[in-house]
Amino acid sequence: MAPLPASPRKSGDAAAQCLDRLMRALDVASDAELARALGITPQSVNGARRRREVPPAWVQTCAARTGVNAHWLFFGRGPARLPEAGAGELPCAPADCESDLVTIPLAEARLSAGTGSLEVSAAQEGGYAFRSDFLRRKGNPRRMVLMRVSGDSMVPEIFDNDVVLLDQGQTDITPGRLYAVGFEDAIYIKRVDKLPGKVVLHSANPAYPPLSLDLRGDGADQFRVIGRVLWSGREYR
Repeated sequence: MAPLPASPRKSGDAAAQCLDRLMRALDVASDAELARALGITPQSVNGARRRREVPPAWVQTCAARTGVNAHWLFFGRGPARLPEAGAGELPCAPADCESDLVTIPLAEARLSAGTGSLEVSAAQEGGYAFRSDFLRRKGNPRRMVLMRVSGDSMVPEIFDNDVVLLDQGQTDITPGRLYAVGFEDAIYIKRVDKLPGKVVLHSANPAYPPLSLDLRGDGADQFRVIGRVLWSGREYR
């Protein structure tokens, strides 16, 4: 991986230093070029410098596009780039291991908390940054993805438009746990029980009765576990 270019300016202002690191990561030399690279207006960059506050979404976008460590972009600490690793490993230097951030991509596909979503695009729309030590405790960060939820069948646990974190490496069903599952062309988020010859999908909302899926015959080929749900988050409007 090529080294990051030298910083175009120096400043004691933490927000200005963060903006400089974004410019280094994106290999741009001016605020106007930074704005184009992030898909924002030059006025937004000027406003961030004036307020001395950099929106986290800019850092997340930069990290997702460049592979640069989001924690380094935010704070200037830790390695600028995390080292490559084999499957199941996401190493970091001992001094930085507890605080490194890893950006998990947000897929455009939406999980249904209702009757089943048909929005199954695998494209991505940015991502959110998580502490690497948190992700490793939960599973394999390299197999994780974020997806947004549609519907109200998991209320009050998960609401419409919430974001959930999935580990696609955890596909063995533990009864009662929360999973993203696919059946035919639809994908759901449900609590899953596995019985002989079938699975039962449970909603949190009592208005939705359990859904029993027969896995005998052709049904076994149409059902798949996408991954286990590890975390959910909500944006307020």
